[in-house]
Amino acid sequence: MTTVVMGAATLHLGDAYKIRPTLGWFDADVMDPPYEFRAEGGGHYRQSRKGMAQIVAEKLSDGFDHSVLNPLLCGGAIVFCHNDQLPKLLPYIDGSFERQAVCTWRKSNPQPVANKHYRPVMEFYVHAWNRGFHPRGTLEDLDRQVEAYSPRGKQKFGHPTVKPDKVMAKILRNVAGETVCDPFMGTGSTGVAAIRAGKRFTGIEHNPQHFATAVDRITAAVEAAREAA
Repeated sequence: MTTVVMGAATLHLGDAYKIRPTLGWFDADVMDPPYEFRAEGGGHYRQSRKGMAQIVAEKLSDGFDHSVLNPLLCGGAIVFCHNDQLPKLLPYIDGSFERQAVCTWRKSNPQPVANKHYRPVMEFYVHAWNRGFHPRGTLEDLDRQVEAYSPRGKQKFGHPTVKPDKVMAKILRNVAGETVCDPFMGTGSTGVAAIRAGKRFTGIEHNPQHFATAVDRITAAVEAAREAA
């Protein structure tokens, strides 16, 4: 395992399922684990999307083991998921946390595909919490929906499912506490938002290329926070 520490951020290169249980308590786990969905089909447009091939290659459509979501290790949790994962994920969360809410990121530029389903105009995330870790923020912050432009091109940082800054900033305003862990860090969007929100961040990522990108992005966020202090 490789570990990089910069200011209020600690990043681990390795397997989330092995590393997360060893890190102990965090006020919030904020994660975008692999979705579970059909990554094939969808016509010529979908077949021409390089991002979909990357999703398959990196096994980002194979789902995840819910055991990484441990209510004994966090006060609250944010979990992004595909629509088709909700029937399995919600019962697990309901038996683990005190309360939960299904929230959505509505895309202002959704892809023109459907693949024998509904068009993916929105993505879901579940906010679950235990007593004392209920959602925070202004009344506007507490909307269950946020609308944001889906990253394209360089804004994706070489990752096929990167989340936009606006979405992550809203989520970091909502989670309670000062410490945040992202077991599926990707290119570091959660970490950037956490540092900007004045929280301490720990991230885990198994892909060396994405890990290197996360180190660069979060280092820049840490340096910017220092300059602004």
